[in-house]
Amino acid sequence: MRLIYPVIGLLIGLAACKGGDAASDDTHPADEVRAPNLTCVAPERPPSTGEVTLTPAFDGLTFRSPVWVGQAPGDDATFYVLEQAGRVRSIRDGETESTLIVDLTDIVDDSSSELGLLGLAFHPEFVSNQQVFLSYTSKEGRTLYSNLSRFTMAGGELLPESEELLLKLEQPYSNHNGGGIGFGHDGYLYFGLGDGGSAGDPLGAGQDTDTLLGKMLRIDVDGEAPYGIPADNPFADGVGGRPEIFAWGLRNPWRWSFDRATGELWAGDVGQNKVEEVDLIQLGGNYGWNTMEGSACFPSGDSCDKSGLILPLAEYTHTDGNKSIVGGFVYRGAAMPSLVGNFLYADTYSGRLWALSYDPTTGDPSPVVLMDDTGLSPVSFGESNAGELLIVDYGGGGLYWIEPAGEPVASTFPDKLSATGCVDPADPSLPSSGSVRYEVNAPFWSDGAEKERWFAIPDDATISVDETTGRLDLPVGSVIVKMFRVSGQPIETRLMVRHEDGGWAGYTYQWDADGKDATLLLASARVDLGELGLNDQDWSYPSRAQCLGCHTEVAGRTLGLSLAQNNRDGQLERWAAIGLLAAAPAASVPLPDPHGDGAVDERARAYLEVNCAMCHQPGGPGLGGLDLRAAVGLAETGACDAEPTAGDLGVDDARIIAPGDPARSVLPLRMSTLDLNRMPAVGSNVVDAEGVALIEAFITSLSGCE
Repeated sequence: MRLIYPVIGLLIGLAACKGGDAASDDTHPADEVRAPNLTCVAPERPPSTGEVTLTPAFDGLTFRSPVWVGQAPGDDATFYVLEQAGRVRSIRDGETESTLIVDLTDIVDDSSSELGLLGLAFHPEFVSNQQVFLSYTSKEGRTLYSNLSRFTMAGGELLPESEELLLKLEQPYSNHNGGGIGFGHDGYLYFGLGDGGSAGDPLGAGQDTDTLLGKMLRIDVDGEAPYGIPADNPFADGVGGRPEIFAWGLRNPWRWSFDRATGELWAGDVGQNKVEEVDLIQLGGNYGWNTMEGSACFPSGDSCDKSGLILPLAEYTHTDGNKSIVGGFVYRGAAMPSLVGNFLYADTYSGRLWALSYDPTTGDPSPVVLMDDTGLSPVSFGESNAGELLIVDYGGGGLYWIEPAGEPVASTFPDKLSATGCVDPADPSLPSSGSVRYEVNAPFWSDGAEKERWFAIPDDATISVDETTGRLDLPVGSVIVKMFRVSGQPIETRLMVRHEDGGWAGYTYQWDADGKDATLLLASARVDLGELGLNDQDWSYPSRAQCLGCHTEVAGRTLGLSLAQNNRDGQLERWAAIGLLAAAPAASVPLPDPHGDGAVDERARAYLEVNCAMCHQPGGPGLGGLDLRAAVGLAETGACDAEPTAGDLGVDDARIIAPGDPARSVLPLRMSTLDLNRMPAVGSNVVDAEGVALIEAFITSLSGCE
């Protein structure tokens, strides 16, 4: 799972969701007096479209990087939530605050996006024995492990001292850790594990039955210590493979579940670069990885022997923002009769939600899209004891009930840019009178587009500053606008909106061919600018979920509004003087212009900060455990002299950053390509040649990692 989303792998870079340098008007219309903002205030969220709708659970309570939600047998009123860092929280239905029932952050390693506290399962006899099982990753020195442990609950708390370690497996890389656990109808505990990581399964784990990596395991936790082996496991006697194996040939079965009616095991297996798949996991089944990716031979274009391999029930490709499948549940609730018997699943990156009906007599699967864009970054599903389903939003931290849509509700969200109140209605390429233009010190790369930026906040509100990060915290009701031009012609305007519920959302407007106005897009899109008489390149318009994939929660959502970015030409002082800032700004060091005249190391670190660190920092969705924030020492970034975890691109002795040797460094190589190894992974269709040259010069200048 590319978390996770996760992406990616997950530099969910989305250059189109970020920005580039601005060739903007340098005027500040509110220099002397704060102009009243009469029109540019956050509108209501658009209603959900599709067969279902999503409703915030628990009055919109949010969690920090949640990855699982569920209930215990015999208790229909309490839900449990896993936070990736190592915390388990409980919340009773009808309450708006959660209770911490155990904190394992001292033993859980979540230093990379796919590591952490990953799975929870209640014993089928939980009511009587109070046993809870957890799956998590840990690190001893530089060695990474996946762990499966039994705990006991008492007085509503999970007792850390009760831990009984059942299984400990060394992990060669920091991705593809799987981690889902659950009890089947047979009473045995199942444990899904990825192929060990990197890219392409370099260890051949998927087809190697002498390793537990790339497998679905099944063990008897009520048998002899530490666990027993079910007699009908394919290699129960240890001949031909590990006795714990139930099925194999899996790449990364991040989320899977049992159909409560039939006992069948449904899984979403995360793909490599092209295909995501839904599998019905059977005893002794071989699901093909790394001979196949989905139903196609791997690598793409190769021929392969598919005999004895089980093809997916359904699959989808990496188009329209899709990138990482999240398996859900077969719906068996009462609220949505038309979906009973359908397997629901989603994609972390696109935010898309599907339902798959399957006729076992004919073998015909019928996937349909329930919601083209949930606006979330789904990372997991949850099932209540009554069979109703929730989606866990990794990006925003919320939990959402999946409910019938009912009668369609007309959206009041403006479908034309000119109607948003945030632009001049006579010329929508200009800001409204109550908006404030701003500039940044270190611009994002946006495929060479020129950009202009402005924001508006409610008249009775001010902007506060996070003292720890220096980020500007815009109040509820605020709107941030970014205008993109190519060869002077507007092609896209993007709004980041902080709605009344406190959450942010991104909305994309595509400029009409006549250049007079722009139209709201409901999903991602891609156009050939050559057809518009501009340059010969494609332009990608992001979906709402894709925008939040780049404007991550850990990076503060707004990205370009901070002391380091906005400390230039007296900009912050002007904002304080006219009452936009709640207090005078503290002294701050401006972020260097990556293409200015400063030292190459400072400029390169600034470039990585603004183009990469929104995902590649602790708690972010980027792969590899990287921390590319400029303030972090080079040795602590996880990139210097570090082996790549997402493939070596065919480079001998590759490193993410090889000091003094750009040719062995996959970081600039990924920036330089437009194939499936591209970073940013989606949204950018043009290589930033100047940025690549900067990073290569920086690497050349290094003699070590200190």
